[in-house]
Amino acid sequence: MEKITSDMTINEVIGVDRKLTKILLEHGMHCIGCPHALGETLAEAGAVHGIDVDEMVKKLNAAVA
Repeated sequence: MEKITSDMTINEVIGVDRKLTKILLEHGMHCIGCPHALGETLAEAGAVHGIDVDEMVKKLNAAVA
């Protein structure tokens, strides 16, 4: 299984497993359908939205493990 990293785009994360959308939304990443999801990394989106990206990445990886 592919490891989720903070330098992946939102669309890349969703491409690993669509169920990860729920975790993204729980952490305030409501930009799932936004055009920025195509090119914005988790780290970039987290900085804009004030999200603890490290914690979110841990949860994303735990979900796909």
